[in-house]
Amino acid sequence: MAMRAGRMAAVMAVVGLGMMAPAAKAAGPKGRLRMLFADVEGGQATLLVTPGGESLLIDTGWPGHGGRDADRIVALCKRAGVQTIDNVVITHFHTDHVGGLPELAAKIRIGRVIDHGDNTETSDPATVAGWAAYQKLLADGKIKRLSVKVGDVLPMEGVRAEVVSAAGKVLQRPLTGGGAGARNAACAASPEKALEGSENDMSVGLMITFGGLRVLDLGDLTWGEERGVVCPVNKLGRVDLLIVSHHGAERSSSPALVAAVRPRVAVMDNGAHKGGEAGTFRTLAAPASGGGVLWTLHTAEGVPAGLNVDAARIANRPGEDGNWIEVDGSGDGSLAVTNGRTGATVQYPGGSVGHRS
Repeated sequence: MAMRAGRMAAVMAVVGLGMMAPAAKAAGPKGRLRMLFADVEGGQATLLVTPGGESLLIDTGWPGHGGRDADRIVALCKRAGVQTIDNVVITHFHTDHVGGLPELAAKIRIGRVIDHGDNTETSDPATVAGWAAYQKLLADGKIKRLSVKVGDVLPMEGVRAEVVSAAGKVLQRPLTGGGAGARNAACAASPEKALEGSENDMSVGLMITFGGLRVLDLGDLTWGEERGVVCPVNKLGRVDLLIVSHHGAERSSSPALVAAVRPRVAVMDNGAHKGGEAGTFRTLAAPASGGGVLWTLHTAEGVPAGLNVDAARIANRPGEDGNWIEVDGSGDGSLAVTNGRTGATVQYPGGSVGHRS
């Protein structure tokens, strides 16, 4: 079973929705950082809301399908009390990440979009169409645009969101906390792969910190680009929560990356038949991963038996869709993960990696 359930049993307590046990007293900022994962069927749409109510949406899912993905994002905004999405990060210009933006903007106010710069992939018609729609949406200036580079910190209060990859470049100096700066012993055994030469290589990646809580999202950053940020030195350090790169596709999440960040909890935004590939499940379950706990948005229907996680940690079982996952994090590193399908919440105690050397 991916990211072994045995370790989970030692640290979890399941409670009914609305009956979450009180979190441990925070050693950092007050309140909680809410992170809601919309089911956009193998795309990405992750909504973060700070204790002060500022919001950050990472990607917007697919276009079409009767506005399905925009509707699901808006539903999560209502759940989180968000009336305006203050910031939307477009990690890159593939249609499963930027495609839902025009439909979303028609349903809820958006303050600012953040990207890596202009589209670089001109050979794929869907990507070109998504880029054209993006430019059209921004043409009247009502939504502000900010293009970022590695080392930039997003203009938000309540959290620190530092850009660790963007526009084909990655972080060159270690971050602070989580043991960043140490040599990564997993690099020698982790195979190397060439860059894709696609928008995936250009993905905006973020290290988000909230007190001692550390959250990593690298978009669809590819195996070849990952290596520069974790080999030979681990510039990222360990994390409390990993948003699994590239929906769990085998072209990302190299053993070197996973061994470097050693997530306590990971969420994979896969679809039933997109992402969630066997190699990634195996990498996340390997001893070098640190024995963290994996949650997935869908049962991955194409992988061998035994690789999917326990049903309690899957939001959408075969034949189901639209169910979300919510992760609430505190400044001491404690996490509470709620399955929108079952209504059950699992508590993961604090002891944040951000406070460890």
